[in-house]
Amino acid sequence: MITTIELMAVISGAVFGVLAARRKGLDLVGVVSVAMMTAFGGGSLRDLLLDRHPLFWIEHSRYPVIVFSVACGLSMLPRIPRTAVRLLDLADALGLGLFSIVGTQLALDQGVAPFVAVLLGVITGSFGGVIADIVCNEVPGLFRPDTPLYATCAFTGGWILIALLHLSVSASLAFAVATVSVVLMRLVALKFRIVLRSTRTGQE
Repeated sequence: MITTIELMAVISGAVFGVLAARRKGLDLVGVVSVAMMTAFGGGSLRDLLLDRHPLFWIEHSRYPVIVFSVACGLSMLPRIPRTAVRLLDLADALGLGLFSIVGTQLALDQGVAPFVAVLLGVITGSFGGVIADIVCNEVPGLFRPDTPLYATCAFTGGWILIALLHLSVSASLAFAVATVSVVLMRLVALKFRIVLRSTRTGQE
């Protein structure tokens, strides 16, 4: 089940990366690179921190092939339809939910303490986008004060997963509820522009 969810997360991350790269006007190499970074960045960092080898996308060698195919296929379109561009937020939210919950569960399976497992879930869900933003020469959205709730959604979803598992809810149902919770929180935050309060003091 984790592998299936992880594959869905990889595809969502790849689609988000492709749309983001095309919005910046990158060429085919750039599109493929950003798609790979978005799809694999957070999970790779998680695996390195957990000392899991080989990295998940090396262990499942079909993942890079799928991401490459998605990137090339979408790159061949002369233009991305406006309706597809609107799916950028949905792909982003879906990837965040799937990756963060998978990351939390994998960390728990490694015997990591719950709080650390949730943090690793946040890393899994968000740092692929951070890497992609840096490559696209942008301040990562994760760190901008005007960005609607992102890591907060993943953090909350991780705790929902742990709570449900603690209550002996079936793993499949716990995964589904936690993932949907993250996706809905992110979409609501985007719609109503819900952000965290800036810590800036106003002093120069």
